[in-house]
Amino acid sequence: MVADVTGVTKQLSTAGKAGVLDELLLSVVDETLKQVFREAGAKVIYDYLGNKFHLEREEIAKKPEVFSVGLEELLVSARPVIENMIIKSLYSKLELKFAKKKGYAFSDYLKELREKCGC
Repeated sequence: MVADVTGVTKQLSTAGKAGVLDELLLSVVDETLKQVFREAGAKVIYDYLGNKFHLEREEIAKKPEVFSVGLEELLVSARPVIENMIIKSLYSKLELKFAKKKGYAFSDYLKELREKCGC
């Protein structure tokens, strides 16, 4: 299920910012994985992360480093491409300009977003 992202920027400026950002991230992860790997492939990835890394879908926002390690192990060289797609989409939905930063990991971009929105 994909969350409705209409008015996300306005929602982030109100109470519950962290929850809104987390839900948006999960929605973008779902969209990206399903776009690239279809429904069945996304399920395989979530199952792998759950079984091998004890990372449930709902925990991705709180444990982005574990998510990255799991993708790295499963997808090898495709991991940075998938993470980049997720981050670009997330920035776009938040109506923010994305700029790739040397040395930044997936979790660094999420940390920066949390600081920008105060959540």
